[in-house]
Amino acid sequence: MSQAVLVDLIHGCCPACTGSSPWEECAPDSHVFLLCGKRYRDKNGFSDTFLSSCRSTQVLDSASITECLYRFKQTIDQLELSSVRVFTSEQGRDVMAVFQRLLFTDVYTFHYTVGPVDSLTCPSCRGSAHTDTPGAGVHEEEVSAFLQQLSPLRGEVRVLKSTLVPDCFGHGFSTRSGGVSYIPTLSSLNLFSSSKRRDPVAMVMENRRRLALHAGFHPRLMRLVKVNHASDVWVLGKAEPESYDAMVTNQTGVVLVAPGADCMPILFADPVLKVIGVAHAGWKGTLMGVAMATVDAMVTEFGCKVSDIVVAVGPSVGACCFTLDREQALDFTQIHPDCTPDPESARPHVNIRLANRILLQKGGVLPQHIQDDTVTDRPCVTPCTSCQPEHFFSHVRDGLNFGTQVGFLWIKEPEGLAGSKA
Repeated sequence: MSQAVLVDLIHGCCPACTGSSPWEECAPDSHVFLLCGKRYRDKNGFSDTFLSSCRSTQVLDSASITECLYRFKQTIDQLELSSVRVFTSEQGRDVMAVFQRLLFTDVYTFHYTVGPVDSLTCPSCRGSAHTDTPGAGVHEEEVSAFLQQLSPLRGEVRVLKSTLVPDCFGHGFSTRSGGVSYIPTLSSLNLFSSSKRRDPVAMVMENRRRLALHAGFHPRLMRLVKVNHASDVWVLGKAEPESYDAMVTNQTGVVLVAPGADCMPILFADPVLKVIGVAHAGWKGTLMGVAMATVDAMVTEFGCKVSDIVVAVGPSVGACCFTLDREQALDFTQIHPDCTPDPESARPHVNIRLANRILLQKGGVLPQHIQDDTVTDRPCVTPCTSCQPEHFFSHVRDGLNFGTQVGFLWIKEPEGLAGSKA
């Protein structure tokens, strides 16, 4: 099985000096990378014999370890490799573990072969090995600074906003442009890091920073729902459940965020009592009533009137592209026959947006207080994610390695109060 072999020269692992040869221990079709950095290469140079003994060798000699490993990851992603064999020292292993956490996910498997720096026989290599240990957070800061200077992909950050949500709230629905994620199905403003995909936590955190900067809030204020595809609602201020698909609050200084990639990010706002909520509604959550559960929590916990609440449904898969097994699809006919336009098909199409509208209206939300794809007299905030690959991520379209957009909502502080804190 083909793998990547990373030889860490920066932290004192020099096969040419120790007499070991990492690629001899690995599969013949392994791709070998020499992690040296600009400082090491300029000071020590390389032996032509050393390089020529490698079947496929690339030298990672960028200005920083972060850039070296970022370029390394880009290359192995292009090669569709996920197994990495690392030859390094004990100190190097500790450093590499930090970068592994920041720049990689569980898709990649790292196997470390550790050798002591003292075993080196070459004086120049011993002299160049890094023996200092940076303080906590130094590598994180280096990674963050590197990602911040990357150019945005697919254009600048673009956000959809509902004219139904009053100006006393900040809100929006993200699209896929303006981020730094380069994996095709995750490019570019992917806002969720999954251990099952190739987009690492540092990349996603940079994307969130860019979205926050564009939208006008601090990224540390973001609170994402912990999706479980059900109807549990967390009331901020109470004990946080392990998982939930909706949140409600009357607190300023917190940005509620609901993810979506075909599933609906739904925003709820009561402009009278200044209470907000967000929900993640997939087909399962829709059937379980997550939208009305959010409304009910706003009413029960904060005294909201259902008739005051406005609801904006974000980008999500339309009935044009979404199908389910017949048994599952027919559950939606119990909500309304129009939710399943072709019930006799083996895999009927399902309109989860319409299902949520009907459930919300049955619960007392005014029809004119719901903005979704049926509303034509306002700028659209509910396009089909599957139909528009240039603008949105889609699980239905892209499969398991899909990206995520979000809906976000917060209560703005009164202008006088906000100004007094400036």
